[in-house]
Amino acid sequence: MPGWTAVLLIGLNLGLIFLLVAAPIGIRTISRRTVVRATPDKVWDAMWPLGGQAGWSGEILSAKSVDAEAGLVRIVLSWLGRDGNSIERTVRLDEVSEDRHFALTVIEDSSLDASFWTHFREEVTLDAVDGGTAVTVHQTDRYRGLAFYIFRHLALRRQLSKLAAWSETGKFRKGGLFEHPLTQVGMALASVLILWPLAGLTRGGLAFAVVLTVVVALHELGHMAAFRVAGHRSARMIFIPLLGGIAIGGRPYDSHFEVAFVALMGAGFSAFLVPPLMLLSQTVMAGGNIDGGNFVAVIVACIALFNLANLVPVWKFDGGQVLRQICPNGIALALASFVLLGGFFAVGAGAGFPPKVLIAAGAVFAALSLITAGSGVKPRDQLKPLTMTGRLALAGALCAVISIHSMGILWSFSSFV
Repeated sequence: MPGWTAVLLIGLNLGLIFLLVAAPIGIRTISRRTVVRATPDKVWDAMWPLGGQAGWSGEILSAKSVDAEAGLVRIVLSWLGRDGNSIERTVRLDEVSEDRHFALTVIEDSSLDASFWTHFREEVTLDAVDGGTAVTVHQTDRYRGLAFYIFRHLALRRQLSKLAAWSETGKFRKGGLFEHPLTQVGMALASVLILWPLAGLTRGGLAFAVVLTVVVALHELGHMAAFRVAGHRSARMIFIPLLGGIAIGGRPYDSHFEVAFVALMGAGFSAFLVPPLMLLSQTVMAGGNIDGGNFVAVIVACIALFNLANLVPVWKFDGGQVLRQICPNGIALALASFVLLGGFFAVGAGAGFPPKVLIAAGAVFAALSLITAGSGVKPRDQLKPLTMTGRLALAGALCAVISIHSMGILWSFSSFV
C-alpha cells in the first residue's frame, strides 16, 4: 500500500471516528411523520404506554401507573438487563390530550444511569387525516457523535414503519433489513470494494482487501463467541465499511471480568489461527511453492497486525478495555499503558518498520485515545468487581495473546522470499 494511500486511509478513519463518537452534536430533535391506516383511537391504544395495545411490538411487556397525579408509569421492557431480567423504566407522561398528544420523559432506568436520560424527551401527536391517522413523533436529546443520533433516526423510522404494517395486518415482524445476514454480507463486500482501490486496483490489491475484511470478520466472531460463553442469549455482528465491524451482545455487561474477557477474545480467537498458518506457510514453501507460502505469510501478517493494533491501550480499543479492568485507575494504569505501548513499538522496530512510521503510529493512537475517551454509556449500578485471581488470569491471557501476535508479525516479516 503506497504511503499516501496509508495516510489517506488513516485520515479518513480518524475523521469518521471523531464524527461518529466524539463530535459535539449538542441537543437535537429527531422528527418523523407517518400515516397509519387506522383510526386515531386504535393508534392511541398502541402508542400510549398504558394503552390496551401498548405491547403491539413486544417491546413493552407491562405498564402500570405508580403515581397518577404526577403522571408516573412503571414500564417493564422485553430488553434484558445485566442480570438477565427485563429492564424496568419509570417514565413521566405529561401534556396528555387523549387520542391526540402526550409527552414522555424517563425518570429512572434499572439498567442505565439517570444521567443518560437527562435531556431525553419524546412527544407523540396523532391527527386524523384522509385514510387514517398521521403519527408524528419528536425525540429530543443531547448527542456526542453522530453514531447514536443516526441510530435513533433509523430506530424511529423502523418503529413507525412497523406500526403502519401492524395496524393493517395485526401482526408484528421482528428484525429489519439492516441486521439481516444478507445485508451484512453486502456491507462486507462494500468494505472490500472500498479497500481495493486504496490497496491498488490489481489482483494483489483485491486479495489484500478480501483478506483484511475476513480478518475483521474473524476478530468480531471472537467477540461474539465470548458473549455467548459469558451467558448472552444472543450476539450479532454489524459490518461498517472502512471502519471494520462491531460485535453486539444480548444484554449489558455484568462484571469487569466480562468486559475484559469479551474485549480480549477478539484478538484471542484469531491468535489460535496464527501458529497453524505459520506452519502451513513453511510447509508450502518447503514444497517449492514460494508464492503460495508468501501469500499465507501475508495472511499471518494481516491477522497479527490487525489484532495487535486492537490491543493498543487506547480508551475504546480492546487493549484499553482490558487494561482498564485489570489495573485500577491512576499510576498503575498509566504505567501499564506505557509499558504495553513500548512493547508494541519494540515489536514494530523488530519487524523493520521505520522510526517515522512508529512515531506516526504513536501519534495516531494518542489521537484515537483522546477522541474516544469517556465515550461509553454509564450503567446504573457498578459492575461486579474483579478478584485478584481474575486480574491475574486476564493479565496472563493478555500477555499470551500479545506474544502470539507479536511472534506472528516478527515471523511473517522475516519469512517473505
